[in-house]
Amino acid sequence: MLEYRYDTQLLINGENLDEEAINEYFTKNFKGDCLLAVGDDRLIKIHYHTNEPWKVLEYCRSLGEIYDIVVEDMDRQSRGLKG
Repeated sequence: MLEYRYDTQLLINGENLDEEAINEYFTKNFKGDCLLAVGDDRLIKIHYHTNEPWKVLEYCRSLGEIYDIVVEDMDRQSRGLKG
């Protein structure tokens, strides 16, 4: 059993994005691991393992337009099922 079930990935398109502030927000407000939040002040790539991907999506949407959203169930994948 995985501690964090959902591999959540997306892009944020916005203005004045701050990857350091986004990393800090994730660390303080979400339970999860394998955080990747990289980019520049207009485009940030997010990768995060969590049990509550909807919270990640809600927060990221507050920062700008989100797209290329992928939420994969790693538990299903580990059992050989489509994620």
